[in-house]
Amino acid sequence: MAKIDLEALSIEELASLRDNATEKLAEKVAARQAELEAELEKLSQYGKPARKTQIVPPVAKARKSADKKADEPKEPVAKAA
Repeated sequence: MAKIDLEALSIEELASLRDNATEKLAEKVAARQAELEAELEKLSQYGKPARKTQIVPPVAKARKSADKKADEPKEPVAKAA
């Protein structure tokens, strides 16, 4: 790939380059998405039907030490008779 001297380009040329790069990137993303969806369709015949899912961030779990108070004993203590 030829190197482009960005410093030598005018604002209009830089804007055109940005627009072309954005357009090309969108085309490549759409093509890859179509490939992956076709692959999912092929794989769905082996099990559950493919479904589109949204990525959900994991829920933070409370630490065990936060659940217990510091002054509570960890195990029941037997009383001396």
